[in-house]
Amino acid sequence: MLGMPENKKKDALLPAYLVVGEDALKRDTVMKRLRARLSALGDLSFNSDEFAGETAAGESIVSACNTVPFASPVRLVEVRGADKLKKADAEALVAYLSSPSETTVLALVAEKLAKNTRLYKAVSVLGKSAIIDCTPLKRYELPKTVRAMATGHGVTLTEGAAVQLVELVGEDTIHLDNELKKIALAHRGTDAVNEHEIMGLVSRTAEVKPWEFVDAFSSRDTNKCLLYLGRMGSVSSHALLAMCTTRLRELVCAKAMATRGNARGVAAALKMPDWRCKNHAAWARAFSSEDLRNAFTSARDTERAMKSGTDPDAAFLDWVLSVTTR
Repeated sequence: MLGMPENKKKDALLPAYLVVGEDALKRDTVMKRLRARLSALGDLSFNSDEFAGETAAGESIVSACNTVPFASPVRLVEVRGADKLKKADAEALVAYLSSPSETTVLALVAEKLAKNTRLYKAVSVLGKSAIIDCTPLKRYELPKTVRAMATGHGVTLTEGAAVQLVELVGEDTIHLDNELKKIALAHRGTDAVNEHEIMGLVSRTAEVKPWEFVDAFSSRDTNKCLLYLGRMGSVSSHALLAMCTTRLRELVCAKAMATRGNARGVAAALKMPDWRCKNHAAWARAFSSEDLRNAFTSARDTERAMKSGTDPDAAFLDWVLSVTTR
């Protein structure tokens, strides 16, 4: 609006927002804040509509957006699962966003929506703050976030407790937040919650990721490999053997680069980002050249055995033990 002060412009509501990302807790938090902001302007019980992307018709959403608010300057239309809208229904919203209602805030909530889609582009042109990124944190960032989340429930966690909670529950922030609520109710005293308390209060619900197992294999940590194998119900031994063999090839390259005095060139040689290769040199040092040759030979024999009637899980376990045992 012409003549509006700069700070007012920044605080002005946009006609539409795209709340996108796989972090469900972030998405819910964004929507709670948006609802609270709109509730301060008027009664949302008379001025809000919710739609599910899987079943909603674009015309119905547009009709709700064009509805005049009652006893309020603004109304809210929320579409959950906006990434699941049918193409024709998404196109109806694209057309609407070319000239949106000034008295409606359309909130599109999605786990994933590609930046090159017409709906994403239609929202992005509305302003820099129209796209609200809810991308999950990296696993190594989660313990710090978990400790911050815990204070919101009235408890503090030691660093080790936060790491242990992520290990047991996984990376889903909704699940982590729910566990923190339970921990806060059960905790007594003012001391920080420690690892032992976490172990006593929280059951394991997270399955170990394949890359975690492969990293343990690469570091020749036999105990961790055995522990992780018991927590990987949905990954086949055939797939794990293939992934471990791929890693062994990468370690052969890392050892060769180190021998040539160019340990930092591993990422370029493997055509991988630096962060994926940061431990390769250290892992490669744990194997002699003969160890790596023997690992490849035994991997070939193990694959043959797995495909010719031998119990695949038992054959793979024997191979892992033979490679990781120093």
